[in-house]
Amino acid sequence: MKIVAVSDMHGFLPDIPPCDLLLIGGDMTPVRDHSVGYQAEWLDTNFRRWLESVPARKTIGVAGNHDFIFQEAPERVPRDLRWTYLQDSSTEWDGLRIWGTPWQPWFYDWAFNLHEPDLVPKWDLIPAGTDILVLHAPPYGYGDGVPISDGVRRTGSPSLLKRIEAIAPRVVVFGHIHEGRGAWQIGKTVLANVTIVDERYDQIYPPWEYELLDDG
Repeated sequence: MKIVAVSDMHGFLPDIPPCDLLLIGGDMTPVRDHSVGYQAEWLDTNFRRWLESVPARKTIGVAGNHDFIFQEAPERVPRDLRWTYLQDSSTEWDGLRIWGTPWQPWFYDWAFNLHEPDLVPKWDLIPAGTDILVLHAPPYGYGDGVPISDGVRRTGSPSLLKRIEAIAPRVVVFGHIHEGRGAWQIGKTVLANVTIVDERYDQIYPPWEYELLDDG
């Protein structure tokens, strides 16, 4: 099965290669206007047309910290978009159990912020037996590094890492930290920061592609 994943599009709508499953790790909406009205219209027009054009058999996604509408006015998110939106919820598709969640360690006054102790119950909701985990923010130590003057500041959630290690999903995708693009392996679990923009919000990365083998 061919999986393609993107995150942190921030209004960019990249060309998606033909695939079985497209995963979206949040921050779809443009940064120029965070109002609910603007985001509702953008989702119903630009995003809708893009979703309808992508050559994927299935598209599944979560929101990110810039996607205020999903937290502040979920009733205004178009209901008939060609994707499955997950928010602390799951879906099963083609034999795969997929869980999605948008939460992240507290970051200014953006959407879906929680302090670390309050994140633990969110991660505890992720069921054992999950095959694919779609996140917005990274676990601690993987794609979560922000350069600072004397090294790197880690921004990921330690309790999220513990949950991933405990349930060992096959694929975990996320974004949020634009400087953290890359892929890693923990046992049988592949983790990938699939942001398509850099720290200047320039679109420089292609969609991430991965071949999920039948035997894992």
